[in-house]
Parts: sequence; structure tokens; C-alpha cells
Amino acid sequence: MLKNAFLSGAAAISNNKRSVDELNVYPVPDGDTGTNMSMTMGSAVRELQFMDDGSTVSQVADAAAAALLRGARGNSGVILSLLFRGFSKALKGKTEADCHDLANALSLGVKGAYKAVMNPTEGTILTVSRLAAEKAAEIIDTTESEAALWSEICDEADKALAQTPEMLPVLKKAGVVDAGGKGLIVIWRAMLEVFSGGKAVTGESTSASSAKTAVGDFDEEINFTYCTEFIVNKSAGCPDASRLRAFLETIGDCVVAVDDDDIIKVHVHTDHPGKAIEEGILFGALTNLKIDNMRRQHENKAKEAAAMKVQKFTPAAPEKPYGFVAVSSGSGIEELFRNLGADCIVTGGQTMNPSTDDILQAILATPAETVFVLPNNKNIIMAAEQAVKLADRRVCVLQTKTIPQGMTAMLNFDPEADFESNRLNMSKAIEGVSTGLVTFAARDSDFDGREIKKGEILGMENGKLAITDRDVTKAAYKLIKKMVSGNTGFITIIYGADVTDESADALQDLVQNKFGDKAEIMMINGGQPVYYYIISVE
Repeated sequence: MLKNAFLSGAAAISNNKRSVDELNVYPVPDGDTGTNMSMTMGSAVRELQFMDDGSTVSQVADAAAAALLRGARGNSGVILSLLFRGFSKALKGKTEADCHDLANALSLGVKGAYKAVMNPTEGTILTVSRLAAEKAAEIIDTTESEAALWSEICDEADKALAQTPEMLPVLKKAGVVDAGGKGLIVIWRAMLEVFSGGKAVTGESTSASSAKTAVGDFDEEINFTYCTEFIVNKSAGCPDASRLRAFLETIGDCVVAVDDDDIIKVHVHTDHPGKAIEEGILFGALTNLKIDNMRRQHENKAKEAAAMKVQKFTPAAPEKPYGFVAVSSGSGIEELFRNLGADCIVTGGQTMNPSTDDILQAILATPAETVFVLPNNKNIIMAAEQAVKLADRRVCVLQTKTIPQGMTAMLNFDPEADFESNRLNMSKAIEGVSTGLVTFAARDSDFDGREIKKGEILGMENGKLAITDRDVTKAAYKLIKKMVSGNTGFITIIYGADVTDESADALQDLVQNKFGDKAEIMMINGGQPVYYYIISVE
């Protein structure tokens, strides 16, 4: 029953990950909460589905906890894994579990999760789990069954979730509840189905093989760039819709022109959406106009699918005093870290949070007695810290939240110094780095007091929204001007996969003309996804 409950929870969060993702209020493209929680739970599925139905609750809880710890992705995934580790601790050596065991499991899980977070924030998944655990402890002696107890736990969690907007102003302003708390309740309620004697929730497989299939799904050729759709409100005496269809077939493929009394529904893949629109106007007024760049969508999906492929590292025995593992994405940035001395690169970053096990395998493949880990993203630090407990050598996770911070840390490493001196010097150097990021809004949002529209260009300074614009080059230039101070000596601009060399050169000319007399300016082709520009000012 416990095994099926865990599998039910994993299927439920997989089925609902998009709706949980949509609760995120942060407009920047990110490894969203629902996706991270789904991938984390998916790691346990691969272990549990092959377990014998006669396994004890202790065996099931141990298998799930170990898999979740290794598969944890993002902060929400790490917290989720720690909450489930409470089951492993509370059910250790037991064949069955009763109400007291379940209540104890929640309590131990909550304690572990709070302990792992440096500065716990109330109004999050932590609050939801804590209040539910407190409720369980309060009612265990008066509850008739495990199913009744779990039902009360879920109801209390729902009440706590409803209060999260009152605890976090950013949630209240956006009119949403906490995404992590919502994801947790999705999992718990699916577990309740099993505890109550019902059937486990079912969903798509989350196995690693699906990632390999997904990569192949994006290998097909795209003949035309723009998917163009609109509805024509037919004017009196307009030509027959077949004439519109015939014209569209001359400029593209996948043509649909459905004549339905007063309207014509149009769909075409073409390199000339303007021509399709101009022809459509001859038949009447246009509404519901929608144009998507299919090549860009194809590239982005292919990148996401490729990122899901498992990286393979070969374990290495320690041969030197120090080594480095860096998390990054983009061939240019990866090469930079290798040139600086990184032994292993873990592919990941914004939208692609590596798991604890990904980082662990890279640590074990680093031939050093002491391994410094550079997460280079605030949403990867917790997963990296969990890997420390599993490694067979000394590991130090430096608190690098951006690529420039990671590069600066490595530049300040002294191979002749001892461990503690290096840790302090690199950590201090990180604090002096100002990072700028130019990206796009992944969703409509009211963020930092500004109304953000999906697709708008965002300039972030040290994690704070600094400027918005419609033009990438203008946004980057404005951000750099805002970041530069009288003490600035170095400006490093790393441009991404979606920026042409010509656009990068144009930005470099602007910055050179403005600041060339006071700072050394370096332009690097990083090839990173998501971020048009990563900017370091020192």
C-alpha cells in the first residue's frame, strides 16, 4: 500500500506539473516547481515499480528516500526529498505503519527540510508541511485509521496553502498560492486515494528512456518557419473560401481553411505570414491572429530534450589535492570553465536543474581529495549540498549563484594555499561580483512592482529586476550603464545562443564607446540558452 501510494503521488504530480508551474510568480524562465517536483518523484518510480508487493514499509521507504535524494532537482525537489526521508527514518525496521508512525514520519521530514534551508521562508512548502505535521501530532490519539489521519493531514495542508498569500506579499499581489505547497498537496492527495482503498493515480512514464525518445521527436525537418492562424469574419459578398485555401497552398503547407457560415478558420505554415494576412483581409475582418516561430520552438524543445539525456561520468581515484566541478550550459561557457581548471562540467542551469546524483557522479569523477563545487545558480545550491553527504571525499559547495561568480571563484583559487584559505578567499571574491542577466519574460507577471508581459525583455541586476525593454541590445546596454560605477575596472559580456555575432558586436561598440576609457571590456561567445547576455562587472 505504501509503495502504491508513493507511485500514485508521483503520477499525480507528473499529470499536474504544468498547472503547478503556472503558479510561479517569477517571470524569468526557470526550472519550474512542478517540473522539478515531478522529476524528483519520477526518480523514485524507477526504484519502486520493480519492488515486490511483499516488501515491508521500511524497505519501501528506504528505497524511495534514497532515490529521491539522488534524483532531487531544484530547491522544491530537494525539500520534497527531505520530507519523504522522514518516512525512511520513522519506519526504519518496521513491517507495517500505524497512525503514530505516519505522524512521526511527517514530523521528522519537516525537521530535516527546515534544517537544510539556510533561511527558511514561511508561506512556502515548508509552512504547508509543518502545519500539516503539527495537526497530525495533535490528532493521532483520536483518529480511527491511517486513511482518516491522512485525510485530516491533507485538509490541514489545504488550509495552510490558502494562507500562503497572507504570509508572502508577492503571492498575494499575483493572486496565487505557493507552487511548492500546491505540488505537495497534489502528491499527498494521490497517496490518500491508496490509503483509502482506492486505485492509485496513473500517468505517463517518467523513465529515463522517455528522454531518449523525446530527443528523436525533434529530428524532423521543418519546411516553413511560421505557424500562422486567424479567423476571418466574412464580409458581404466575399469570394469563396476555396480561393483563399488555393492561395495559401502556394506560400506554405499544412493549409486549413474551414468555411463555417459567417467565418473562415485559417491555419498555414509559411515563411510569409504577412502575405497570408493580406490575402485574408480580402475576405473580411481578421480576429484571433496568432503567429509562432516553429523553428525557434523546435530548437528550444530539442535543447530541453537533449538536456534530459543522462550525462555519464567515470569514477576516478583522488590523484591531486584539489579539483573543481562546475554547473553550466553553453559550449563557450563550458570551455571557459575547463580553461580555468574545472575537472568536470555538469550540464544545467536555468530551466535545466541537474539532480543531486548528476552532481555526485561528477564529484566522484574528479580525481581530487577535495572537490569544490560551483552550482552557479541559486536553485542548484541545495541539490549540490545534498551530494556532499553521499561523496567519498571532502566536498565544498561554494555559494555561486551565477556564472560570473563561478568564474571569479576559480580565478581566485590558489593551488599552493590550504583548504580553509582557499574557501575563504573564493567566497570573499564571489561577494565582489555584480551580475547582470538579460532574458525574456516567460509569463505575464506583476513583479517587483512592475507589470510584466510575456515575451518582454528583462534586465536583472543581482537577481533584481532592473530594466525592461522590447529590444535585446537596448536592454543589455541600459543594464550595463546601470551596473557600472566609478570603481568598475572590468566588464565581461557573455552572449548566448540566440544572439548573432553582429548583434553582439553592436553591443560591444556601444559599451566600448561609453566605458572603454575606464574599464577593460571583454566579449565572449558563451552559447548559453535562455539568457541573451550574462554580464559581469567588477
